Amino acid sequence: MPKSEPEVFTICGSEMGQVTGEADSSRSRGDGRKRIYEQYVQPCLAEFLGSTLFIFVGCACVVGNTAPGAIQPAVAHGLALSVVIMLFGQISGGHFNPAVTLCVYLCGGMSLALVVPYILAQMLGGMAGAGLVKVMFPPLVYQTGVGGAFTPEAISNDLGKITLAELVMTMFLTTTVTMAAVNGKTSSQLAPFGIGLTVTANILAGGGLSGACMNPARAFGPAVVANQWSHHWIYWVGPVAGALSTVIYVRCVH
Repeated sequence: MPKSEPEVFTICGSEMGQVTGEADSSRSRGDGRKRIYEQYVQPCLAEFLGSTLFIFVGCACVVGNTAPGAIQPAVAHGLALSVVIMLFGQISGGHFNPAVTLCVYLCGGMSLALVVPYILAQMLGGMAGAGLVKVMFPPLVYQTGVGGAFTPEAISNDLGKITLAELVMTMFLTTTVTMAAVNGKTSSQLAPFGIGLTVTANILAGGGLSGACMNPARAFGPAVVANQWSHHWIYWVGPVAGALSTVIYVRCVH
């Protein structure tokens, strides 16, 4: 992408791609600490809390959904993601998804120093959100819903097709994030809604194919809490491959 165009999320008035962590020599030690907090600690806290809230809603709507069909989880996931992006987008960029973080970094939208902390914050947030669901729901209801964890073998025995579905849906999601929120040429103030609607559309279209995860943290949190690891790798391989596909597309087109 051209260097002359802004291609990064804005965090606290500065660009993620420009974060270096070096305190200005003209600033006091207190100013340096504040800068480190705002550029490193604060975004990770936002990713943790946003992931907690998003994955809590995601797991809760699955566990508590007694009606057949994908409408309830599709709407719940999409709305929750839109809201947490609006709440925390100006602090962390509003990723809440390791696949999104990987894609944004490889597209030049954030610092390498933040990639691992972001992913750790998202995974911890996933466990926290899934843990809240386990605490709040009656044990029988929780167990019936498998804690909101993904069980691909209940959908299909063709793991290749499930993985492909995750790849395609994650590519759609990360392309939306990249083009609507990261790329300065195409960014939009409606990005939170567009990203949430993409998740909703993917769940409606692909919920019956793979469960429509698109997010390793969304799969990892309930897998840990519910101890449900059956074919868990699908929800890493598919989303990561989808994110890398988006990176190739963006690099080729822009």
